Amino acid sequence: MIQHDKLAAGEAVQATWRVASEQPATTTPPSMPGSSDLTELALDIQIPELLAQVYEAAPTVERCHLLEQLLQPLGLLSLAAVAGGIFADIRLRCGWQHLDVRPDDIRNVHAVDVVALVDHAQQVSVETVDGLAQMLISTPLLSASATAAVLVAMLLRRARSRPPAGPQEN
Repeated sequence: MIQHDKLAAGEAVQATWRVASEQPATTTPPSMPGSSDLTELALDIQIPELLAQVYEAAPTVERCHLLEQLLQPLGLLSLAAVAGGIFADIRLRCGWQHLDVRPDDIRNVHAVDVVALVDHAQQVSVETVDGLAQMLISTPLLSASATAAVLVAMLLRRARSRPPAGPQEN
């Protein structure tokens, strides 16, 4: 029974992902001034909270993988300023070349710390946070949650609404 429920939940996440990727980037009327800016701001506020909920519900190994992806683009100084430096300690223990977050590293990492990390990471590299959608989809234990399905839809919507990165002119 539980296995069947997980399979059904995984299919629901896949369906949500397909629907989210087919829908327009904004749901507010285009005539409303600044509607896309408001949508982007709402996503920036909701995504850290949802990701923290997914983190709290995730198995230990998946928590480590989530943190590895979020820590990757951040420098040591910025990590020292987030969540009392708990992530800087993890990064220093791992070394700079190979980031390998271990289960004992995350023992004291709580949802509030993850919210702060995601909030900071999306200021530095929103693409890193948006890239978590692929990880959530490809991990059966994470993709089975309704919170993860909503998060994936929001990440995909935000990624689609951003202009493509290209060569910048000087």
